[in-house]
Amino acid sequence: MILQSLKMAWKAIATNKMRAFLTMLGVIIGVTSLVVLVSLVNSATKSVTDTISSLGNDMLTVSISDNKDKPLAWQEVMALQDQYGFAEVAPLATASVTAKKGSTSDTIRLTGTTPGYAAIQGLTLAYGSFFNVADVNNNTYVAVVNSYTAQTLFAGGSAVGQTVSLGGVAVQIVGVLEDEEGVLGFNSQSLEAYIPYTTLMRISDSVREVGSFVVVPPAGQTADQAQATLTALLLNRLDGDAEAFSIVNATDIANAMESVIGTMTFMLGGIAAISLLVGGIGIMNIMLVSVTERTREIGIRKAVGASYASIMAQFLIEAILISLIGCAIGILLSWGIVFVIGALAPAYNFGLSIGVIGIAVAFSALVGIVFGSYPASKAAHKNPVEALRSA
Repeated sequence: MILQSLKMAWKAIATNKMRAFLTMLGVIIGVTSLVVLVSLVNSATKSVTDTISSLGNDMLTVSISDNKDKPLAWQEVMALQDQYGFAEVAPLATASVTAKKGSTSDTIRLTGTTPGYAAIQGLTLAYGSFFNVADVNNNTYVAVVNSYTAQTLFAGGSAVGQTVSLGGVAVQIVGVLEDEEGVLGFNSQSLEAYIPYTTLMRISDSVREVGSFVVVPPAGQTADQAQATLTALLLNRLDGDAEAFSIVNATDIANAMESVIGTMTFMLGGIAAISLLVGGIGIMNIMLVSVTERTREIGIRKAVGASYASIMAQFLIEAILISLIGCAIGILLSWGIVFVIGALAPAYNFGLSIGVIGIAVAFSALVGIVFGSYPASKAAHKNPVEALRSA
């Protein structure tokens, strides 16, 4: 009976191709929206999670908003590594100045820090080297620049060994970072440079005491334990004022990010599911029209002995088939869209999520069943005599 119903359903769809396609359109749009949106968010989530993991989920960022007239010198920050056994400690300050090389001039973001910052942030050099502790101690005018800065200021040539003016001060380039990709998968189009913290103090009048530093806990110690140590230390220094500083745990950021993206995925999936429901209403509408048009066929089938179940199955399978064909077209369309987006932003490795495809297929089948049941039931309940008479 099922096989016969499938053949009859396929024949009915093939007979009215354009009407069937227009009926499927709502399902196609719904499935495409669901699969594309959720797949992109899942891929982006994985990329962001991997990026945070590569930086180390145990990193702590300390910011001091009120030093209570007890400014923290960079030497004191560095001493924390020996005093408390932290794996890495690096003071951090930023400033924007004008970078000039020949006729090229633009604003550059300077980050003053120490060599440990490169290890903490996972900075990778394309060529050259990072500045060392001696450069920090001696206030050496050296800098490590990102690839965009090297390309902009040195026209793609080797930047290492060359000199550039940063805030009116001649600074020698000792290293160039690898070309990294930004948040959306595209290359960062901004000038950036890392210089010794003490050098930034000479270039920028706004940088003196340390207002921010990053810490990696000792081996075998969790980020929460290290945070407790830092909290006690800063409370003791800053007169017990917990509002005078803040400590950001990278693990908390990662968890918050996953929670936000999870909520976003659920919302986007819900919005896309609404399109599927609209498509289901379209299926119900056209199936009711189909039942009316095929009243004589129903009457003849009942007259020759077709049961309630066989009539019900015929129209229900037709509704499910329309929904699943629309789903299949939507999945193929989704694959094309995700492929194009993946080519534009290769860093994210965008791809279709098998789990989402499974949900789309199951939901489409459910839409066919739910919205096809009423027309199928109406067809199955028709009186054969009245059906033949109305023809």
